Amino acid sequence: MRLLLSAFAPELGPLAEDPPPGWETATVGIGAVTAAVATARLLAERQPEAVLFLGTCGRYDERLALFECLWASEAIATSLEERRGGAYRPGLERIRWISTLPGPLPPRAVAVVPAITKTSEGAALLASVAPAEHLELTGVFAACHAAGVPCGGALVVVNDVGPEAPIQWKANHAEGSRRLVEALRASGFFEEA
Repeated sequence: MRLLLSAFAPELGPLAEDPPPGWETATVGIGAVTAAVATARLLAERQPEAVLFLGTCGRYDERLALFECLWASEAIATSLEERRGGAYRPGLERIRWISTLPGPLPPRAVAVVPAITKTSEGAALLASVAPAEHLELTGVFAACHAAGVPCGGALVVVNDVGPEAPIQWKANHAEGSRRLVEALRASGFFEEA
């Protein structure tokens, strides 16, 4: 059995009610810490062969198009205050987790921040880390790496990071999730697994 995760059920799109054969679904909540705890619990309870996280993300700039689907090649823990120079992490703290599950979508690094960035200035600073912003992936990847379970993340861009993000996300997240599932199905990913 393989496990399909998302922050909340709507981000699983049509797979929430109808997962592919050999896959089960679950949600892990919002934010990296909550996602890490929930993922670790699910790994212990269900013991999957692999984990795929499905979700939405925001784009920092024009490197990504709205509704573009991507494979999170790495999840990078960061924050706006770090980019501004007002905070730092101890040298021994791990901040990067690599996807260990091969995926069919274009690979992109993803910045995982502790809270949604709501300014254009903040988006410009964080754009030097990765082209996309997300909230849960470091938690999911960290739990999977600790358990030795292959993991990947498939995301769809549904908003620009900045002041209009909440409005765009509300308007686009359901359609984006549908398109992401459609892209994964069209690639044959679920049949190959």
